Amino acid sequence: MSLLETIRVAFGSLAANKLRSILTMLGIIIGVGAVITLLALGGAIQTLVRGELQGLGSNLIFLFAGTNDPEQNRRVPPRLTNDDVAALADPLRAPAVAAVTAQLTRGALIVAGGASFDGRVAGVTANYPRVRNAAVARGSFFGEDALTTRSRVVVLGDAVARTLFADADPVGQRVRINDVIFEVIGTMAARGGNFGPSDDALAFVPITTAQTRLFPPPPDQPVRVDVSVVYLQAVSDDRIDQAIDQITAVLRERNNLTYQDNNFSLVTQQDLVASFGTITGALTAFLGAIAAISLLVGGIGIMNIMLVSVTERTREIGLRKAVGARRRDIQVQFLVEAVVLSLGGGMLGIGLGFALSAVGTLALSAFAAGARAQVQLEAVLLATITSVLVGLVFGIYPAVRASRLAPIAALRHE
Repeated sequence: MSLLETIRVAFGSLAANKLRSILTMLGIIIGVGAVITLLALGGAIQTLVRGELQGLGSNLIFLFAGTNDPEQNRRVPPRLTNDDVAALADPLRAPAVAAVTAQLTRGALIVAGGASFDGRVAGVTANYPRVRNAAVARGSFFGEDALTTRSRVVVLGDAVARTLFADADPVGQRVRINDVIFEVIGTMAARGGNFGPSDDALAFVPITTAQTRLFPPPPDQPVRVDVSVVYLQAVSDDRIDQAIDQITAVLRERNNLTYQDNNFSLVTQQDLVASFGTITGALTAFLGAIAAISLLVGGIGIMNIMLVSVTERTREIGLRKAVGARRRDIQVQFLVEAVVLSLGGGMLGIGLGFALSAVGTLALSAFAAGARAQVQLEAVLLATITSVLVGLVFGIYPAVRASRLAPIAALRHE
């Protein structure tokens, strides 16, 4: 019997028991569908996160006071001052750094008329929009003169402006932040924020105003930390490492660190992408292991149904052997049936994966417009190969058992 004829017979045998075949393939269908969906969603989330981080600003480096080690923070107290920021902005000391902006963020109640917004106030420097790729929707952002005079001016984030003033133009209006009156000189364009707090919920004031009028440090503060975070923009992607070395050298010199470890932390966009990629990769691997269990269960189901098929078709096997079929012919016939059963489940699983990926795209779009879970060709090929391998592995034993039946005993079987 030719291979083509063997495949035709295998399809005929499966078609004769449609419900049993579908139930047998269910584990393969679920496993393959889950793997394809996980890969599609994982790729979509990583693309989304990469885009979010790129939207923070190009070639960005984040500088924080202190480290994640409490013991290290006790040995070398954190320190990050306005003078440190000025030193980092000096092109002679850090030539690989193109721009620097500092931010001091605290929670505050923002009130305008009868409306209020329980949000956060960010004291920033004048070049914040350029470094952070942020755009002003109405009015203007404050300049260096506002920092020098510690002016009481504020630029509202999109969510803050809409909450306090609805559709009215806030520019020129007054708001009260922690009982201090500020004049609104502009509003920021909506940026969104799918991971962490949104910048739309911030109110921006000159950092000197925040440090002296809104959030002055307590007189007994043991360490000097004037800013929450410093954003540093490297000259180019290939000079980020050089910029980090220069930033480290400047801060270690200013903090009089010789043999001690750093009392500050530097994080790049690539670090954030890599960290999130590690998390999503581990989660995908964990869920993939669960999907692999479905494939294992599906494979056991195929082996079980093929053993049942061997028992049901004992007389057929004996008849085929009596008319000259070799042991190898019997093995190939049952092995092909197992592969067809598994591959059929894989094809249906691929279709399920496409359907679930479409549902995942709808779910992601609720959090981020434009997010799309796309099924990759590699995932389809992986699913197809896996289906064939499952059929081969779990079809071998039933095929061998069928081929070893003695012709006389098989013909006598009732």
